[in-house]
Amino acid sequence: MTFQIGEKIIYPNHGVATIENISSRPFAGNLERFYLLRLAYSSLTVMVPFSHAGDLRLRRVTRNGELAKVLEYLGEPKRRRNTHQDWKDRFRENTFKMQSGSLLEIAEVLKSLLVLQLHQPLSFREKKMLDRSRHMLVTELSTSRGWAESDTVRILDQALDNAQLCLPEPM
Repeated sequence: MTFQIGEKIIYPNHGVATIENISSRPFAGNLERFYLLRLAYSSLTVMVPFSHAGDLRLRRVTRNGELAKVLEYLGEPKRRRNTHQDWKDRFRENTFKMQSGSLLEIAEVLKSLLVLQLHQPLSFREKKMLDRSRHMLVTELSTSRGWAESDTVRILDQALDNAQLCLPEPM
């Protein structure tokens, strides 16, 4: 999969990024082409070799069909999954989901942490993950649909309200 300069893409576990430049540089004894990405979340820039783009699971912004599934999932009645009792095991499982790049798996992380915090306090790292999953959902939905982030937050809140949950405020 190749991307163009100016295109918005998803960099798993970091969210929306913009392709700012495509360049060639020596890398491991060969001339390699690189994407220069600017991450929306932190404004950091990252250089990604073309040859590693697939390994990193760079992908285009999700389209309408997947977004509808995410909103439907968030609105389903909450149920406490048989999750790991140890926060470290839960964190590891959720980290794999966040790194997958799948918007639906990010929604699963968000919802499972929202349900969990109804029953027990989240660890500091889980709170950070909840915040990151919230941000990734909001920014990708906003980017995909061309909505203002405030409108996206309202739509996500409406979906979560059906499950008697609410989107947390950003940290």
